[in-house]
Amino acid sequence: MNSSLLKSTSLAIVLVLAGFLLAYQFVEPAPPKVITLATGSPTGAYHAFGLAMRDILAANDIDLILQNTAGSDENAVLLAEQSVDIALMQGGTPLDAMPGSEHLRALASLYYEPLWIFHQLNPAPNRLSELAGLKVNRGAPGSGTRTLTDELLALNNVSSETFSELNTASASEALRTGEIDALFMVSGENSPEAQTLLHAPGIALMNLPRTKAYHLHRRYLSPLSLPPGAIDLARERPPTERQMVGVTAMLVARDDLHPALVDLLLLSAPKIVGGDGLFHSAGQFPSGQYLSIPLGKEAQRFHKRGPSFLQRFLPFWAATLIDRLIVMLIPLAALVIPLFKLFPPLYRWRVRSRIYRWYEDLERIEKRLDAEEANTQELTAAVHKLETEVKQVDTPLSYADQLYHLRIHIDLVRTRINHKIS
Repeated sequence: MNSSLLKSTSLAIVLVLAGFLLAYQFVEPAPPKVITLATGSPTGAYHAFGLAMRDILAANDIDLILQNTAGSDENAVLLAEQSVDIALMQGGTPLDAMPGSEHLRALASLYYEPLWIFHQLNPAPNRLSELAGLKVNRGAPGSGTRTLTDELLALNNVSSETFSELNTASASEALRTGEIDALFMVSGENSPEAQTLLHAPGIALMNLPRTKAYHLHRRYLSPLSLPPGAIDLARERPPTERQMVGVTAMLVARDDLHPALVDLLLLSAPKIVGGDGLFHSAGQFPSGQYLSIPLGKEAQRFHKRGPSFLQRFLPFWAATLIDRLIVMLIPLAALVIPLFKLFPPLYRWRVRSRIYRWYEDLERIEKRLDAEEANTQELTAAVHKLETEVKQVDTPLSYADQLYHLRIHIDLVRTRINHKIS
């Protein structure tokens, strides 16, 4: 490669690299490799969801750390305090007086969480007011069960101060052994504790006939229905239809969660909760509806348009890298396209300027030759040096005619010098 072409190419490369460095300042940082999810008790549905999500994210080189908690209320506090990156929370979790809650944004609702009211009372109660004065467990402090139970009991003017505050596992055991008469439990249908009590002999599920009224008083409550035999058709469990209320389990993050992680979580969630359930049909969840917390901006885009083109066909790391670098294309295109147009004339100018410089040298030699006291020996050496320099230059064929014309003119000046010597 001749020096003119090399210098022109080097200049173009330097400009492109400078454009890269400038554009890179606007590239969003890569998503973190480690994130923390606040779940719930180790035996609950939230933890089971977390385990499934952890396996999916691990395949995409993201390490998901699960943090067990007392439940939804504690998860909200941890997320607002930035102690965790994402959290599972139940719809209706109170956030108004919580510092930092204005930064919480829902990513999706995942499934219905029915309010299970299990008991071993005869006759079976039909109103929550009938539980007053009995041995009832209201849920552990910090749990979503405790919050929702107190809300519904207050609507029925029932004081819950004398009710026990056991965690779900302890309350389930206490009900089976007869230590308590009833318990409240907010949990997904696949919760081990819910499944145990649904199949336990002597334990019944309470019917709530006023579900629509509950929805009118608390809009985040959804009326649900469990048909007879839905749990066990052979044993007719439940023996008759059970009207219930429920909330939705929500995947929640702060509004500064990396957009790539939002997309990855929403791409992964259908693999866990996208099938049929007791209270929903396949494809109903995950959803951008049934939420009591505002949907985040990135989540809104995902629920409206789905995954991006890159995310549909590329691994997460590749799609994320390309998506991050796309921001560089516009400034680079603005730089490279003019460079492509500028490069040919710039190169032509450099080649011609060099030929013109040699002509200037040749002209000076000829002027010295015309002087009265011309040193022909020095002029001969100068012409020889100029000719050697021209011969060593590798010039493109498109400029060869100009170079050969120069060499002819060099030879013409040499002839004049030789005539003067003779």
